[in-house]
Amino acid sequence: AVLGARKMEDYGRFLALLGSALLVGFVSVVFSLVWVFHYREGLSWDGSPREFNWHPVLIITGFVFIQGIAIIVYRLPWTWKCSKLLMKFIHAGLNTIAMILAIVSMVAVFEFHNARNIPNMYSLHSWIGLTAVIFYSLQLFLGFAVFLLPFAPVPLRAALMPIHVYSGLTIFATVIATALMGITEKLIFSLKNPAYSASPPEATFVNCLGLLLVIFGALILWMASRSHWKRPPEVNAKVLRPIGGIPEGTEAESTMTDGSNADKSDVRINSEAARKQNPKLDEAGQRSTM
Repeated sequence: AVLGARKMEDYGRFLALLGSALLVGFVSVVFSLVWVFHYREGLSWDGSPREFNWHPVLIITGFVFIQGIAIIVYRLPWTWKCSKLLMKFIHAGLNTIAMILAIVSMVAVFEFHNARNIPNMYSLHSWIGLTAVIFYSLQLFLGFAVFLLPFAPVPLRAALMPIHVYSGLTIFATVIATALMGITEKLIFSLKNPAYSASPPEATFVNCLGLLLVIFGALILWMASRSHWKRPPEVNAKVLRPIGGIPEGTEAESTMTDGSNADKSDVRINSEAARKQNPKLDEAGQRSTM
């Protein structure tokens, strides 16, 4: 009963954090649209400042909000009955959308700069931002090649999974930090009379947007780093797997997806369950040890 209550408490806490993260992320996207339409003349694709406005909107929508959802999609309890392969496609699809939006936002910046004869790639914001896009594309490519396609051996997946998880969270945190640098840089360059230092309404509004991005990032990273909210092992696959085999969706691969080791007690419990369901298999195992 105590264990069940703890699970319910953890489940309720996860839902509360998930709802908060989705709300904060959605409000961040809305704030970015209000910023460009109310304060920055809207959106267009004509080399004007309105073309530049695509950059913050697409970065916040794709590179922050959608990427954040992609990070925690394996943690959603109602998806645990879905096949692991389906969840891999959803994870990869969300990251692909985020990557496309990030590339379009970069194109908008370069076209705007070139149309206005503004130098490219001179600020720290641009350096870190381009680095994040490059590493994100590499992360996406390696994720497809190693974890989605069925060619990479299990030992290779096990070796690369901790790196994949760590680099994904690092890129996400870097993107949020770069977004904060970018909106601050934009306000400093754009606000002249009154200046940014005078805290005009636009500055206050965009500063609140920055706080929302920090809160969203903190919530996503917290949910992604809690081991007790990881996708559980697929029991049926463990019970029915052949002796010595590691099929798709087993404890080994399910654990690798979350970047942590399997719970040994859980493995022992399910092994015992398998023996009870198949006494002949247990008897064969006993004979082999004699």
